[in-house]
Amino acid sequence: MVLGNTIDNRTIQFATPEKALLDLLYLYPFYDSEQELEELRLDENYMQDDLNKDLLMDYCDKFQSKALFHRVKLLFKTYQL
Repeated sequence: MVLGNTIDNRTIQFATPEKALLDLLYLYPFYDSEQELEELRLDENYMQDDLNKDLLMDYCDKFQSKALFHRVKLLFKTYQL
């Protein structure tokens, strides 16, 4: 999902944080260990308080990728989500 805005008759789209995070994990499969995920240095407060975990999982299901699902579960474990 993207968020859209129109400026000067041009539409600018931004990915939600949940979609951007999934794109990162999908496009860079070497993030497959707790150490690799910790090295991303994600904002732990944001991850705990603001990340929409249900939306993240809904998007993850749309990818239909077992490998991505595994990395998301590892992300949840690493950041205690």
